[in-house]
Amino acid sequence: MTVRVGTYNVRGLRDSVPALVRVITAMRADVLCLQEAPRLLGWRGRRRALAEAAGLRVVAGGRLGGVAVLAGPRVRVLHAESHVLRVFVGLEIRGLAIAVVEVDGSRLAIGSVHLDLDGAARLHHATEALGLLERAAARFGAAIVMGGDFNERDHEPAWRYLAGRLVDCYPRAPRGDGLTFSARRPQARIDGLFAAGGLTVVSCGGVDASAADLAEATDHLPVVAELRIDP
Repeated sequence: MTVRVGTYNVRGLRDSVPALVRVITAMRADVLCLQEAPRLLGWRGRRRALAEAAGLRVVAGGRLGGVAVLAGPRVRVLHAESHVLRVFVGLEIRGLAIAVVEVDGSRLAIGSVHLDLDGAARLHHATEALGLLERAAARFGAAIVMGGDFNERDHEPAWRYLAGRLVDCYPRAPRGDGLTFSARRPQARIDGLFAAGGLTVVSCGGVDASAADLAEATDHLPVVAELRIDP
């Protein structure tokens, strides 16, 4: 059985929402991690409207931190939680949204995170977020998947920390060049998906959407992975 998990920084819906909806629809994700989800006036309604327009529903995520998890019709939600990660004075508040889901009898603990521009804060939040996700996964006997905008490349400390404990999905089964930022002139892979070692990565990379929609939807490119859950 396979499941499609995606991650996407949507920049607070400040760009073309119709283009964004078309891109999200093209992802065909069973579960989608969002970063920079709306978090100001009317944030719940704006998140819900985006999800519904793409055939999904919001299943996890609070206002602070701007992260959320959406799910499709195949997915049964067992548990959801939202965390504010350690606050560093002078830096933006960061959060973690977790949804524990079941797809065709298999359980996944999916976490959406958006790490800071500050290196020390990034590493602290990466370790904190993974610890929270591990605890949620253990409670439900679920396999971990973490999606996010990590704001650094794969040779840097927070990414290396996560890749040392989980599988960096893109190098395992790459699809496309993997670059995610910026959407108009992609030069860096700073968005990604990490999965527990027991999951098989069938493919991971970009999305079959029009170049115009990808450029107009937001300033990041999405990532989607197809994961096989072995019985």
